[in-house]
Amino acid sequence: MNRRRFLSRSAGLSCAAIVPAIGQDSEQERGGASRNRIGVSSYSFWRFRNENYRPLEVCLDHAARIGFDGLEILQRQLVDVSPSALNAIKAHAFSLGLDLMGYSTHQGFLSPDKAKREKNIGHTTDCLEQAYQLGIPTMRVNTGTWGTSKSFDDLMANKGIEPPLEGYNDETGFQWVIDAYGTLAGEAEKRGVVMGLENHWGLGRTAAGVIRVIEAVNSPWLKATLDTGNFLEQKYEQMEALAPHCVLVQAKTYYGGGTWYTLDLDYSRVAGILKQANFRGYISVEFEGEDDVLSGTERSLEMLRSHL
Repeated sequence: MNRRRFLSRSAGLSCAAIVPAIGQDSEQERGGASRNRIGVSSYSFWRFRNENYRPLEVCLDHAARIGFDGLEILQRQLVDVSPSALNAIKAHAFSLGLDLMGYSTHQGFLSPDKAKREKNIGHTTDCLEQAYQLGIPTMRVNTGTWGTSKSFDDLMANKGIEPPLEGYNDETGFQWVIDAYGTLAGEAEKRGVVMGLENHWGLGRTAAGVIRVIEAVNSPWLKATLDTGNFLEQKYEQMEALAPHCVLVQAKTYYGGGTWYTLDLDYSRVAGILKQANFRGYISVEFEGEDDVLSGTERSLEMLRSHL
């Protein structure tokens, strides 16, 4: 066999062997792409009370050791939001092979005081800039609450329901929220950070409330963050309604019992809802149980991987 015939026949054999393999790999890749990556919120470690877990580097180290794919940062957990501090967090995450995949922030627009609403717009814009510098693609936002509850414990005892301020109503409140996020959508677009309005009490207590704001603003830069633990009635039906709008899912777990309440969530059913909505984004664990935070977050990861 001369050299030309040998190369010709070898090429034919190679193609015959490689083409089926490519088809198999592509099928596996398609299957892999349909599985959700799973991160953990830094809130799961810190919980506003354990200062040993407040440093983001500590949270990142534990998240990597346990086997999470990424970390969602609770903005209030940061003690320094200077560019150098944010860059150090970003570099630490990269060194561990972790994504910084969510930025969880707080703001409120249910106030008749225009100056307060504008101050919250400014704060949210600052947070968008921080997310941009960290390289985080989505940021959790809220409607805020009316503030007529005596305390957060009182709000939870009433299942997140509270009356509006005297002389005002929810319709007025919705307009304040819609106007605020109409302004903020432009700020989010400048930075390439998608805001995710969470079902997090206030006017966002229900899927219908969240969707109303999203549809009124009508911007690709305002979507939803779906929290599995914040629907206290018809939870699966509300998840089904919100899932098509969401960019991030926060998965609550309660090993050892929750602080304010414990939900018996069927994550097999939740996984089906997300699959039906073709949601391929990140799942972020929010551990709210009384068990040890490290074992609780690890159990949460194992459980979610079995369903997702």
